[in-house]
Amino acid sequence: MTARSDSRTLAWVLLAAAGAFALTMGTRQTMGLFLSPLNTSTGLGLASISLAFAFGQLWWGLTQPFAGAVADRIGTGRVLAIGVVLVVVGTCITPLMQSTAGLVFAIGVLAAGGAGMAGPSVLMAATARLVPPQRRGLASGIVNAGGSFGQFAMAPIAVGLTASVGWAGAMQWLGALMLLALPAAWVLRGNSNALAAQAAAASGMRALSAREAIAQALATPGYRYLAAGFLVCGFHVAFLATHLPGVIAACGLPPEVGGWALAVIGLFNIAGSLLMGWAVGRWRMKSLLALLYTTRGVAVLVFLLAPKTPAVVLVFSAVMGVTFLSTVPPTAGLVAKMFGMANMAMLFGLVMLAHQIGGFLGAYLGGTVFQATGSYDWVWYVDIALAAGAALASLPIRESHALAPARA
Repeated sequence: MTARSDSRTLAWVLLAAAGAFALTMGTRQTMGLFLSPLNTSTGLGLASISLAFAFGQLWWGLTQPFAGAVADRIGTGRVLAIGVVLVVVGTCITPLMQSTAGLVFAIGVLAAGGAGMAGPSVLMAATARLVPPQRRGLASGIVNAGGSFGQFAMAPIAVGLTASVGWAGAMQWLGALMLLALPAAWVLRGNSNALAAQAAAASGMRALSAREAIAQALATPGYRYLAAGFLVCGFHVAFLATHLPGVIAACGLPPEVGGWALAVIGLFNIAGSLLMGWAVGRWRMKSLLALLYTTRGVAVLVFLLAPKTPAVVLVFSAVMGVTFLSTVPPTAGLVAKMFGMANMAMLFGLVMLAHQIGGFLGAYLGGTVFQATGSYDWVWYVDIALAAGAALASLPIRESHALAPARA
């Protein structure tokens, strides 16, 4: 009976975390489909609208360490519920905005900030807290696959809604769907710092404060290498999510191919996330990260040299999908292995901040370079070079516990 109850509890935790991530990631990753209609409706220009999307990438990252620190202390449930409501409001009012400042507020502050509060740093830490240690790698892969499934499911839904109710109505319906994530706040309630404090007291030590944990983490070379690689991941992911439909349109292909390309990325990332969750417990996580970054660089190079047909685009999207968010399980696993569960949401949130600084650059430079040159080629060249650098930066990471406990 106990084993059956534990399995049922584990299933609910994974369903709640993966479901919440599916809704937030699915809504965010389909916003690139609305870039062209927003430009046509507002007349602001591609660079101005890209700025709103880019600020959203940055703000999504900035909110995560703070959201993680709050969740570590007052509980995941409250933070998650507030985040869901902010995503709903921001997404629903975006079609009403007619200025760059308005789009930055709706897309970049409300929707992106809410998605950060309901994002991977909070969800991964809650999952790691609620599942047995031996299942954390696979659990993180399942939660990550939830985000991928959200992208796979939301992209064709967004295309269908746009065809039936227009782009503005489609955005508002996507915002309303986010309300389905609210029950996850109850399932994932609780915080990790209380458990860490009990364990520290039992061993005659005291739990590190947030400031002490951050200082020790930033002094650890492996943590800095990990953040540098994740910055490159953010550049790549944000550029694809925001500008892949534009890349496909620039190749003279129908808009539907852009929607299906995003869906294929989401579909194959489900397999990639589950595979990576399984692999985390069997191979060194830094080697897996190096492999992922190398695969991305090679795939982009082949795509640039290949003829741009729908089949080539979909194959490229499939390869990108396998690596798209597969970096999250080994990155979260390395943070947990180096620093333990106390303050994990905050420390992983800091790594996510680096990810989103890269995301800001990827989203903004994509629009700026295209507007200046009429092509995305130079962004692809930068992406290849960054992927090679991220692969090399992953190799010196030491997979060992790095935080020194403080005496009581």
